[in-house]
Amino acid sequence: MQAPHTRTRTPLSTFSQRFSATRRGARLARLLAAHQLTEWGHPHGTEVHDTVVLVVAELTANAALHGRVPGRDFGLFLAHDEERGVIRIEVTDTHPALPTRRTPAPNENQGRGLLLVDALTTRWGVRNRVGPGKTV
Repeated sequence: MQAPHTRTRTPLSTFSQRFSATRRGARLARLLAAHQLTEWGHPHGTEVHDTVVLVVAELTANAALHGRVPGRDFGLFLAHDEERGVIRIEVTDTHPALPTRRTPAPNENQGRGLLLVDALTTRWGVRNRVGPGKTV
C-alpha cells in the first residue's frame, strides 16, 4: 500500500496595519509595504516590489483623500502566497462612496490612480466590509 501524496504548502505571510487617513498615513503605509516586500524577498528595484508599492501608494492616497471620514483611519492588508506567486493588496476605509474610474482630461494632473491600478494588477475590485465603508 502506498501512502497518499501530500504536498507541503508554504504558509501565507500577511501584514496588516491601520493608518491615519492623512497624506502622512498614506506615505507611512507605502514605506511599510516596501519594507514588508523586502522582508518577503522582493527587494527595491524588482518588478514585484516596485509594482506593489505603486499600487499601495495609489490606493492609500485614495483612502486618505477620497475615503477620509473625520476621526476614522484606513487599513492596509497585504498577503503573500509564495507558492502561487501572488500578493494581495487590500485597502479599507470607512467612507460609503465607491471608487470610480474616470478618464481625466489630457491636461489634468489627477484622476489616474485607478487607471494605474487597473493596468498594474491582475484584477481588482471593491467589496463591502463589516461596518461602514469598503475594501478595494
